[in-house]
Amino acid sequence: MTLLDAYALIAYFQGEPAAAEVEDLLRAGGCAIPAITLAEVIDFLRRRAGNPREHVMAALAQLALPAIAVDSDTGARAGELRAIHYERGAREVSLADCVLAASCRAEDRVATSDPALAAVLRAESCALVPLPDSTGARP
Repeated sequence: MTLLDAYALIAYFQGEPAAAEVEDLLRAGGCAIPAITLAEVIDFLRRRAGNPREHVMAALAQLALPAIAVDSDTGARAGELRAIHYERGAREVSLADCVLAASCRAEDRVATSDPALAAVLRAESCALVPLPDSTGARP
């Protein structure tokens, strides 16, 4: 399964440099997103990008992207990952990104452009699909 970081879906909806690659991942199937990451996507598209609720929810519904529930084991693992890997000013990985990393199983991979998350994924031996950020740089 390919787990999508919030930026992957935001890039897809906003026409960022990663949009075509994310579209390819979505078309190939087997993608999912942790529920907290879905919350980040909705927050960004509504609050920061100013999209109406109906537009955002309809666009997400069209994707039929499964949301992964966060259970207590995943939450505990996410807290551990952040405690181990967070470095102020160097690797400021968010708690939501740690939930994403904690959701990654041995057979999964994570699509992201976030350098801090990519560093955590590499350190934890999670497979990575490096996406270009808004400037075209890849982690």
